[in-house]
Formats: sequence, C-alpha cells, structure tokens
Amino acid sequence: MVSRAEQMLEERRPARADARRNFDALLRAAAQEFAERGVDASLEDIAKRAGVGIGTLYRNFPTRDALIELAYLGELVEVTALAQRLGDEPAALAFATWLERVTDYLATKKVLLEGLTRDSPLLASCRGVLFDAGEPLLARAQGAGAVRSDVGIDDVIRLLMGVAGVAYPDASQRDRVIRIALDGLRPDPAPAAV
Repeated sequence: MVSRAEQMLEERRPARADARRNFDALLRAAAQEFAERGVDASLEDIAKRAGVGIGTLYRNFPTRDALIELAYLGELVEVTALAQRLGDEPAALAFATWLERVTDYLATKKVLLEGLTRDSPLLASCRGVLFDAGEPLLARAQGAGAVRSDVGIDDVIRLLMGVAGVAYPDASQRDRVIRIALDGLRPDPAPAAV
C-alpha cells in the first residue's frame, strides 16, 4: 500500500529513470548534509555528496526551500513506511519503535524548518500524514494496555516535538530524556507520590 507521503513525493519525482536516480540521491544527500550542517549546508556539497553536478541539483530543486521541503518529505516517507511495516509487531513494541523513529524525524524536521516559511502547503499536509501513520499504532498500544487511554496522537507528537527540539550535549542524554518522556505515556495504576 502506497502512503500519502509516498504519493506526494512521487508527484514531484521526474519521469526518466536516470533523473529519478539523481533526484533520490540528492534527497538523501540533502537530508544528511542538513542534519550534519544545518539548513545553511552548501548546495555544492550536497550535489557533490549525491555524485551530481550543481546544475542537476538546480534542475530538480530550483530553490533551497524546494530542496528542504522535499528532503523533509523524504524523511516522512520513511516514517510512514515504518508505521506500516510495524503493523504485525506486538502493539507496545511497534509503538515504541515508531516513536523512536519519529523522534529522529522530528529532530531532522527542526533543522529543516529553520530554512522554511511556516506557511508551506506541503509542510502543513505532512502533519496530517504523520498523525494518520501513528494513530493506528497508538490505538493498538492503548488497546493492549501499554499506553494510557487519555492521550491522542496529537499529544504524543507534541510531546516528542518538545523532546526533539532541545539541544543535548550528547546522544546518551537525549536517549535518556526520550525514555523519561515515553514513560509518561504508560498507564499508571496508582497516583504518583508528590
């Protein structure tokens, strides 16, 4: 089954096979460069990393914002594809695995959004795609008693956005904070002592 994110990306891919390979290589290179160097990463370095010339980059992505948007969408495709693949896994494991990937995605999104205007129609529609991908996993985890029943997917994504949006001195602290945040989603049989 093709996700809505995949359809959105497919609409922007060139028709010729060689042009599609270049397009995909540029998206992968852009995601890596933006993650490593921020949105001010050199377009020349992105083209070089993709193994293409700068003219090929500009033919596919006439502006930096166009490249940022589609790199963001490429990440979203991976997140939604993972949600589909996790459909047969145990509910709690599937939800936790997806949340870890979403947190990585949101950290990337933070970097990418620094270079975009917030009124991008593409980015607005991506939010719905993310919610649609996570809702079934959340419902399954709630049905299995692994996640508290009083949260919705919007709550979960906002929690993860807050965690992903913070700068951490190292990956171990980031992972620890994520685990603490996810613990807050578990059902609590007794009120916590204050």
